[in-house]
Amino acid sequence: MSTTETAPPASQEFHRLSFTGNAAEYFGIWIVNILLTIVTLGIYSAWAKVRRNRYFYGNTVLLGRAFEYHAKGKQIFIGRLIVFGYLIVYNILLTAFPIAGIALGVIILFFFPWLIMRGLRFSARVTSYRNVRFDFKGRMGGAFVAFMAGPVMAFLSLGILAPLASRWMYRYIGNNLRYGGRSFATDPRLGPIYKTWFLSALIVVLGMLIVAVVAFANLPVIAALIDDADALSPDSRTSFIVLAVAGYLAVVLSFGIAALFYRAGVRNIAWSATVFDGRHPVQSDLSRGRYVWIALSNVVVTVLTLGLMRPWAAVRMARYVNEHTAICFDGDVGEILAAVEQEGTAVGAEFMEFEGFDFGF
Repeated sequence: MSTTETAPPASQEFHRLSFTGNAAEYFGIWIVNILLTIVTLGIYSAWAKVRRNRYFYGNTVLLGRAFEYHAKGKQIFIGRLIVFGYLIVYNILLTAFPIAGIALGVIILFFFPWLIMRGLRFSARVTSYRNVRFDFKGRMGGAFVAFMAGPVMAFLSLGILAPLASRWMYRYIGNNLRYGGRSFATDPRLGPIYKTWFLSALIVVLGMLIVAVVAFANLPVIAALIDDADALSPDSRTSFIVLAVAGYLAVVLSFGIAALFYRAGVRNIAWSATVFDGRHPVQSDLSRGRYVWIALSNVVVTVLTLGLMRPWAAVRMARYVNEHTAICFDGDVGEILAAVEQEGTAVGAEFMEFEGFDFGF
């Protein structure tokens, strides 16, 4: 069947992605991956990653066609062997010859941007849609700025410059992504990112204030414990331990909610500032509250079921994210995709064979 027969007519509507997988189906893949990874002492994890990605990519659908994942377990396994081998050599040198170990650590630090760039390129090139491969044209310098300089700058500024780091990262990825030889472009504005950051910062401050108020209300108990722990009754010590654990969880929860809130907001801003081939806008409209609820409830359910509900959680999140991601084609969709397919056949041919290693971390 031709592309023009299956693709919808010209429209200014945003065409949303969908996820057609289900938890019961993925559970079978997940449990086999877990068992084989355990039996093979982790060796099978590379092939497990391929099976998992093929399932999720194969159930991510746009305009009636699914994405495909073409990586092989051997490629991922070799990449992991290289990283594992480096870690062994590094630890041996660090123990026997500390100076040489430190030097090797510095060397890999300089190679880290290259590894990130190669990982992004690998992930793009083993992904296809309508038999057309994606590609990634980023360079080491951009990877250094986006994934090393940016996070360090955000950390040293106590998070104040995190929006700038996020902007660098999304620009590096979005501006270097290709599909069938045609490029994506993204330039998220800093102002909206800072608005999202400010709301996330308020969540952290609110969480810290709640902990501070509770701690202040129990200041006599804390002071007595510091002065002489034995002077407190067993019930008071138990109450203090419970209070300390609750305070710790409150801090972790506030930072976790803020991070999820920020991630969803920045994703909406960055993806909605992305254009494919100069005229086809992309859109993300995640509800930040709903995203946070799904992520947190997924963690709770997974923990309470000792991990057995992890497939349900993964499918649930994938479905929500896909349903809130869309693209609007400016013109006849059939003609646009047919032209991309024609060009993409030649562009993607060189990726059909062995395509490097996946240096994932």
